[in-house]
Amino acid sequence: MTFHSGEIAIQTRAGVREEAERLCSFISDVIKPPAEEFLATQQLAVASTVDANERVWASLLTGNYGFLQVLNHQRLQINANLTPGDMLYRNLQNNPQMGVLAIALANRRRLRLNGKAQIQPEGQIHLQIHQVFFNCPKYIQVRHLETEITNLLKQPEISSSDSLTAHQQNWITQADTFFIASSHPEIGADASHRGGFPGFVRVLNSNSLLFPDYAGNNMFQTFGNLIINPYAGLLFIDFAAGDILQLTGQAKVIWDAERLTTFAGAQRLVEFEIEQVLETRNVTPMRWRFGEYSPANPG
Repeated sequence: MTFHSGEIAIQTRAGVREEAERLCSFISDVIKPPAEEFLATQQLAVASTVDANERVWASLLTGNYGFLQVLNHQRLQINANLTPGDMLYRNLQNNPQMGVLAIALANRRRLRLNGKAQIQPEGQIHLQIHQVFFNCPKYIQVRHLETEITNLLKQPEISSSDSLTAHQQNWITQADTFFIASSHPEIGADASHRGGFPGFVRVLNSNSLLFPDYAGNNMFQTFGNLIINPYAGLLFIDFAAGDILQLTGQAKVIWDAERLTTFAGAQRLVEFEIEQVLETRNVTPMRWRFGEYSPANPG
């Protein structure tokens, strides 16, 4: 596997180009046994897709064990529970590129799978794999899936707007985790994870967010995509209530040294301009109990 021009540009500016090239060998185009074993035990994933207006969205995928089913070494079947208002199927009909992040919060493991999706007659999604690789456990807060899942789940309630409400702004400022979707026009879509202590995402106003980028795996798939294509999607999950907040807009990478000093441990910043907000309540019957913060979170 090789990196595209955006990834190489970020790696070069960050001074990690040689290290990134060494890490390139960890990216595969086949699902190897360790990845297959991991996928068989997951119940939570995030997908990245692109809509008809080229905007990027991050969607929540949940299901029983095995909902991420490996059909062969290059094909994954997704049997996810999706809310009626989620645009994932509609996006895939327009653009088949899809990124998936499967994440195990309880033991801080995550796997990224990128490729081309095809919707099956019965609603399953088949993902033809282009890239598969595990990520490091940094910045993942431990959460445990509750064994007793509520049976009192109400119907999903969906609201849409072009800016954040006061409630949504408070939700974001209290978050310790979110997911980011990005896309390269030729290479395809990608989904990734971001974490930190509550407050690491700042609300500048009802249409703008600012968040740090900490030291990571130095491959810069997300940032490489953003250099080429600024459209991105963010997903915030209320793990205790089963609600989600989806934002789509444009992201700008900031290297300004003076602004970096306002965030402990930040190596870069991202300013995110919101174009649309979707809030969905009662999106999943699953609930997660907080365990502990990642020891890697900058203080």
